Amino acid sequence: MPRPLVIGNGRLLINFDDHLYMRDCYYPYVGQLNHVGGYRCRLGIWVDGQFSWLDEDAWQRSLGYRQETLVTHAAAWHPALGIRLLIEDGVHQRESIALKRITVRNERDEAREIRLFLHHDFSLDGTEVGDTAVYDPTLHTVYHYKRNVYIMANGTTGEAGIDQYSIGIKRFNYAEGTWRDAEDGRLEGNAIAQGSVDSTISLRLTLEAGTSRTLYYWLCFGDSYETVKQLNQYVLESGPGRLLDRIGVYWQRWLNKEKRDFADLPQAVIDLYKKSLLIVRTQIDQRGGILAANDSDILQYNRDHYSYVWPRDGALTALAMSRAGYAGAVAPFYLFCRDALTPEGYLRHKYNADGSVGSSWHPFILDGEAQLPIQEDETALVLYALWEHYAQGRQIEFCQSLYPSLIRPAATFLMQYRDPALRLPLPSYDLWEERRGIFTFTCCAVYAALQAAARFAQLFGDDERQERYAAAAEEVKQAMLDHLYDTASGRFLRGLYLERDGRITRDHTVESSLFALFSFGVLPADDPRVAGTMDAVKRHLAVRTPVGGFARYQGDGYFRKAHDPERVPGNPWIISTLWVAEWEIAKATSLQELVEPLAKLRWVERHAMESGVLPEQLDPFTGMPVSVAPLTWSHATFIATVMKYAEKYRELTRPGGGETR
Repeated sequence: MPRPLVIGNGRLLINFDDHLYMRDCYYPYVGQLNHVGGYRCRLGIWVDGQFSWLDEDAWQRSLGYRQETLVTHAAAWHPALGIRLLIEDGVHQRESIALKRITVRNERDEAREIRLFLHHDFSLDGTEVGDTAVYDPTLHTVYHYKRNVYIMANGTTGEAGIDQYSIGIKRFNYAEGTWRDAEDGRLEGNAIAQGSVDSTISLRLTLEAGTSRTLYYWLCFGDSYETVKQLNQYVLESGPGRLLDRIGVYWQRWLNKEKRDFADLPQAVIDLYKKSLLIVRTQIDQRGGILAANDSDILQYNRDHYSYVWPRDGALTALAMSRAGYAGAVAPFYLFCRDALTPEGYLRHKYNADGSVGSSWHPFILDGEAQLPIQEDETALVLYALWEHYAQGRQIEFCQSLYPSLIRPAATFLMQYRDPALRLPLPSYDLWEERRGIFTFTCCAVYAALQAAARFAQLFGDDERQERYAAAAEEVKQAMLDHLYDTASGRFLRGLYLERDGRITRDHTVESSLFALFSFGVLPADDPRVAGTMDAVKRHLAVRTPVGGFARYQGDGYFRKAHDPERVPGNPWIISTLWVAEWEIAKATSLQELVEPLAKLRWVERHAMESGVLPEQLDPFTGMPVSVAPLTWSHATFIATVMKYAEKYRELTRPGGGETR
């Protein structure tokens, strides 16, 4: 199940499902140590002797955010119970505190007592083993702890705090958990449990006929009892409502610090652009890691997850954020990459948020021969993005500090890791992590990286290296034209495979990532060789169902929903569709030529979830999200494409710049 609502601050990230249940909770790193792990932290209500959890079918729900904030705005209505809820959640912009405001409306014409039940299914540090949950009678709170992770829960109606509580065993010896204890409207008050434990608290209020009241609930996260105790006191003294309002104000100020001309883009596209900036921000750890996605439901399919820092995803996200004016949010990413870089000058497959090396399926030996288990484009794209980071903010001191520790060693590796005969990069794994060879996308990334390194060398007066990097970049470009362009078909190949007997196998698969030819500056967008390539992408990768969009490549089998390659070459991906739009924007010479890319931006907006969250891909028949959501790369690519559209529109409407309608 995708995660339609995400909130966070760079240390604490919380995901909610479409039932408004907390399903993922990461602390103190974004994407590392999930203290909920996909289980359900439930929300329920008791009224008139009846009990209902919010995942029951009788509830009607709408999910969204308060305008231009990372504070949620969700509504739930139960017609049979005559109860309407407005639920707002936010994570404090600085402290590790999650706050919830619930406004309860009694839609009956009689006064009623209402009890709300909030359930905690924590598995601290990602495992149920060895947890403790306890009621604290001095603070009137419940907290869970294990080693150096403490989570304290509290709440108030404005008149009273926690009304009832219960702590017990879950998923062990036939015990389901204390949430079952809540279903009669009463909690038994068990004060402590250890092992695989959960807890439930309740808040009680009385509502007159047709009136509403507001209550608050919060979670404090820390590395000790004293820390969460102090944070709880901070909430009590400041007022949870005031803190939640400040969260909204902070994100509005953050979002609107950059004024932008959105040309003729419709408001719905502009709104999704702004939501994308906010959602991307939640996926960035304050120590630099940019996480690919943090929807733990993918564990049902892979027994692994997307909660890793892929340098490629991170670099392209950092690139989009810098160009959008949020370079400060992504600057630590380059420090993260500096620290992760191997002594040989390359980055590994992926990393955990704390900088340790992540899981991988790339072998160190294949067919008896040793190899580097890398995707070379990941190293290259970091340098390319870093130059754009400099170009946006001119932070010369920051980039100078990275010159000896990141830029030079990575550029040297890219320059040397080439086939001596072909002058192309040596084989590595492709950006989809599925095959090993020499790929056009990787070559484009290496070219862009070496050009970036040459510019840095020139900036810092390192003339000898500038000449070497620039010469290597031109060699890669010429080798691409010699070996990766197919004259017969009039388009670029996906790549080459070097066989053990010395033969070279050419891969003619039509591939969406070939947008890199113009996007990374190898050739102009209107070059006939680029046009031939992208025209083939549009012809062969279009999904010919009412859903539409574009697949990654011909025959894509990842989460395949159809076996009709002519009609459905693969599931439509957000990024693939936007890459086609980017090319249409780049080659446009009139406003009329912006009609098609605008339609693709509208397509993405229409296929976002109600809350504005973008998935990785869509079901080609239903349009429903497939795989993880939100995917950081999808949101970053939308940000980048919106900016390129607006820039091209301004260029074409500038006096002397092109046609007007």
